Amino acid sequence: MKKIDEKFLEVRKFCEENADPKIEKKYARYFTEGYDAYGVDPKKSESQRKKWLEDWNKELSLDDYVLLGEKLLSSGKYEEGNFAVSFIYSLTDRFLSGTFDKLGGWLESGIRNWAHTDVLAGKALSHFFTKGLLDIEVLTDWTGSPSKWKRRAVPVTLIETLKPGAPLKKMFSIIESLMADSEIFVQKGLGWFLREAWKMYPEETEKFLLKWKDTCGRTIIQYATEKMDKENKSRFRRSKK
Repeated sequence: MKKIDEKFLEVRKFCEENADPKIEKKYARYFTEGYDAYGVDPKKSESQRKKWLEDWNKELSLDDYVLLGEKLLSSGKYEEGNFAVSFIYSLTDRFLSGTFDKLGGWLESGIRNWAHTDVLAGKALSHFFTKGLLDIEVLTDWTGSPSKWKRRAVPVTLIETLKPGAPLKKMFSIIESLMADSEIFVQKGLGWFLREAWKMYPEETEKFLLKWKDTCGRTIIQYATEKMDKENKSRFRRSKK
């Protein structure tokens, strides 16, 4: 653990030395759920991340990066969490099927915002399915998580698996239990997925939306129908009682 603690302190020192209240204020408006940040320039962070990976990959294993990520996420500081997620998605070539549950743990006890959720889902979690390490059905277990971020990660992860011939019926079955979710961030994730599914599979997606339009959260419908023309969009208004 000594080397993990050393890397953690190195990341923290970088963040503290490059803190800028103006940058912190600039990005805070995007996070209504709270934003505890140093205010580090994203370009500086990305440049430093690449340097660290070049040096640290010689001595840190995937499990080391998972442990480092847990420590970084535990602080609640945005940039430290950002480094945790960005380190991990740079190591997808090392992923094993068991890595999936470890990263799922991040969503329950470390990750605290939509941005880290979406980057982890889109750039790391989706890899398990696009590369055939796991079947998407494992996401079904996540739909009952007490963590809204883990539930949001389900549809956001599925976005990256959308392609010609994708198992759309299975995808809809997975998200079915989330359609009544009251959490706004989960609803936005669902709407985003359904909007992307509609672009590739309009007929099937519209059929699914018509089934749920009277009972699901309106934010889901709002996001899902965003790219439709006015006439088509009107079909998904709630039915008058």
